[in-house]
Amino acid sequence: MALFQIAEPGLSAAPHEHRLAVGIDLGTTNSLAATVKSGEPVVLADEAGRKLLPSVVRYLKDGSVETGWDALAHAESDPRNTVYSAKRLLARGRSELKTLPVLPYEIVDAPGGVAIRTVQGDKSPVEVSAEILKTLAKRAETQLGGELTGAVITVPAYFDDAQRQATKDAARLANLSVLRLLNEPTAAALAYGLDNGAEGVYLVYDLGGGTFDVSLLKLSRGVFEVLGTGGNAALGGDDFDHAVVDWAVSQLGSVELTAE
Repeated sequence: MALFQIAEPGLSAAPHEHRLAVGIDLGTTNSLAATVKSGEPVVLADEAGRKLLPSVVRYLKDGSVETGWDALAHAESDPRNTVYSAKRLLARGRSELKTLPVLPYEIVDAPGGVAIRTVQGDKSPVEVSAEILKTLAKRAETQLGGELTGAVITVPAYFDDAQRQATKDAARLANLSVLRLLNEPTAAALAYGLDNGAEGVYLVYDLGGGTFDVSLLKLSRGVFEVLGTGGNAALGGDDFDHAVVDWAVSQLGSVELTAE
């Protein structure tokens, strides 16, 4: 069982007191949860052995909610109630969404930003993200055999205070305590073992489903120093997909199709 010792600043944990915690990557396209077993990082899988969880949530008429693969299966048949790329909407107003690709569900104005209109009413991006976190937390507790104390959640390096707070709010709705928000480029550097005696300056790229950011890190004796960071909230896999589709449509528009 993976155990993690936690102590608040200024306090010391009781001897041999261990609590369960996980790391969560709440992504635009896919999300996952990981822990450490026998000193090795392990990505937690669902009952079907799948480690990735599509960051998709579907709201049904009967009041139930589907997440992940189950929701993704209905993205085409029920597009207005199947929400994806919610991370790109966190703490953002309608005027800030003009650069994003057109999404199949209806986005409406709401206090503090926008909401998604569904058969269950308007759902905020925070509420959608909370459903993803709930699923990952349940997976972790099932795999680890106990209740989670909390989680370290990664966020894009360029996320502003409002977006970081929205991530924390989503965790709160999921009854999940946030131990720390960790910048994604720093998490990537840790994942590749750059904290184990590596020295020098590293440029870390993080190109995801809806975000792109880059951080310049200086490593010295296992200590990370962020020298600089930048990002583009309107560049990612979503945008590449739409660009390819737009190009294909423009090409097909100039071709005369005939039935055989």
